Amino acid sequence: MQTRPCWVEISTASLEENFRFLQSLAPSDAELMAILKADAYGHSLALCAPAVVRAGARWIAVTSVEEGVAARALCPDTRIVVIGGVVPGQGATIIQHRLTAVVWEPAQLDDLEAAARSAGLKPGSVPVHLEIDTGMSRQGTSLEVLPSHLSRFSPSSPLKLEGIMTHLFAADESAGNATQSQLGELQKALEIVEAAGLYADWLNVGQSSVLFCDDIATIAELAARHGMKALLRPGISLYGIVPRFTPEFATDAPAALIAARSTLKPVLTFKTAVISVRDIPAGAVVGYNGTFVASEPMRVALVTAGYADGLSRILGNRFSLLVRGQRAPLIGRVSMDHAVIDVTEIDGVKAGDEVVIIGTQGAKTITAYDHADATQTIPWEVLTRIAARVPRVAV
Repeated sequence: MQTRPCWVEISTASLEENFRFLQSLAPSDAELMAILKADAYGHSLALCAPAVVRAGARWIAVTSVEEGVAARALCPDTRIVVIGGVVPGQGATIIQHRLTAVVWEPAQLDDLEAAARSAGLKPGSVPVHLEIDTGMSRQGTSLEVLPSHLSRFSPSSPLKLEGIMTHLFAADESAGNATQSQLGELQKALEIVEAAGLYADWLNVGQSSVLFCDDIATIAELAARHGMKALLRPGISLYGIVPRFTPEFATDAPAALIAARSTLKPVLTFKTAVISVRDIPAGAVVGYNGTFVASEPMRVALVTAGYADGLSRILGNRFSLLVRGQRAPLIGRVSMDHAVIDVTEIDGVKAGDEVVIIGTQGAKTITAYDHADATQTIPWEVLTRIAARVPRVAV
């Protein structure tokens, strides 16, 4: 059956190349954990998980246990970490599918331990990563409560403290003050872990921005100081989008950041197609509530993408799409399933012509940052709001 012409193309080759480049930036004894949460940032877990494993990833991370189960079916031998935490009652599923839980609440430890004992597992056979709140106030245990959590990892417990984790909330600030403060809190946490007589293999910290600045060396040094290895977590950069630093580096941008800007390749292209073309007279209204009125005779094209597909309603009358290698302004309000573009100045546009929403056509490119800037958000949201009904196709 012919499907509705609105789709996303995923370059798995670009994803693999991006992973290998990011791995080259990491210290030699560090590993990367590929962040594939939220259906691989809207790119498709089914396409992206096998691709990063082919590129050499031994670790991948997802948000939920449900995503972890799906990832395990795709990657039978890869370490899969559930970084969004586990809900009580999911312990048995964690164990059945050999997932690694990030924990910070006593109830999470209770559930995992009960499930492990019920399964008859040996002491130290269920690895967990204990998250520390170093200043973000989102996930993680405080330093004050940390000792009571550590007491759960007794010699008889089936739980193993495999990793210490934290999340840096301002790694994209070029001054780095917040990150240095957080790493200072992390150092205190590691001292508490050592005082409890415990040892973890991995220091699980650091998103994409960390790979492009001096923080990467600081994290590796902190890990080595405590007999651990750094486990770094690239996310958006895997998909070919380089984080913007604030304030932006001028002439003294780190070499890794400069290299990333020229090396990383966008993985996703979002496309639709023209399904009809019509001529309208001056005074004609386009779209809901008449937000656009033609001031002269025009030629307009209807495309099969709307806000239910991930083309933001905010973009009506203020953004352009690409058709025949040229920018065609969106006119009128973006509808749920359709949008209208002005093709008056573009010769030969006809039904069936491919239209690019995100990506390159000819010499012109529309980026996720372009969408983000126009809608006052970030590329992370732009990508993850592309609807599930839009097919992802490997190219």
